[in-house]
Amino acid sequence: MAETWIVVGLGNPGPQYAGNRHNAGHMVLDELAARVGGSFTLDASRKANVLAGRMGIGGPRVVLVKPTTYMNVSGAPVGAVTKFFGETEEHVIVVHDEIDIPFSSIKLKRGGSEGGHNGLKSVSQVLGTRDYLRVRVGVGRPPGRMDTADWVLQNFSKAEAKDLPFLIDDAADATEQLIREGLVAAQQKFHGKADQASKA
Repeated sequence: MAETWIVVGLGNPGPQYAGNRHNAGHMVLDELAARVGGSFTLDASRKANVLAGRMGIGGPRVVLVKPTTYMNVSGAPVGAVTKFFGETEEHVIVVHDEIDIPFSSIKLKRGGSEGGHNGLKSVSQVLGTRDYLRVRVGVGRPPGRMDTADWVLQNFSKAEAKDLPFLIDDAADATEQLIREGLVAAQQKFHGKADQASKA
């Protein structure tokens, strides 16, 4: 049986959160859905919007997942969809916002700390492991003494919004390369771009 990749975009449900930095994962999943050529349907029993398809003609099978729960309980939908398709953490990719990376940069890793990200903490708890793949979408740190929660629950600034489509496109590209060519190849390409961006 061909392997299936479970690609999860983290975020909060509802239009009031749609443009938040915390919803970068949802934005990337919407771009991937456009590339797959389909639309999400609500899987009420698993509390997620789901789209199953292929990356290109004859390409890898993917299941795109946007939990309909709030961020801090994202794990239950991820666990339910992963179990339904009979996959393990080896084929789970979580796309999420990352404050420890500058805006416009992408980094990838498998496992490691959740860095205080409540969505990741929930996923790790339900899967029983941290050893899943992550596509980390840089949103930068809050200025001054602003609370991190306030920062990620704000929309991108006007200046950021101009470059946001490029960031989302890069994150979708990184996810596709991760699936097609593996973690090391994707890291070599996108970490180089991230390092260049940090020096700019």
